Amino acid sequence: MEQYFEVKGTTLIVKLPAEIDHHNAEELRAGADRLLQRRLIRLVVFDFERTVFMDSSGIGMIMGRYKTMRFMGGNVIAVHVNERMQRIMKLSGICKLVDICEEIPEARQIT
Repeated sequence: MEQYFEVKGTTLIVKLPAEIDHHNAEELRAGADRLLQRRLIRLVVFDFERTVFMDSSGIGMIMGRYKTMRFMGGNVIAVHVNERMQRIMKLSGICKLVDICEEIPEARQIT
């Protein structure tokens, strides 16, 4: 599961798998929450580069991390979102809360 997470400074990058369903959404949630508790994270980036399927448990996982980050004063963005995932995010309302970007904006990139 660790291959899905990368921390750069105060940014947590979650490299999502090809399919996000109830089996791996719980693992992603637990892994992200563990890092959010241990590190000073200000930005969570969900990277959809490999993702072709997401069900309601994936939507719930993203919404939960959004709520956590808002409580902590941070932000959440999504990158590399294909047309199919954009449609799911629009129908679920996630796109009203989470910015969708082509790449991580320069000002937010940590090297």
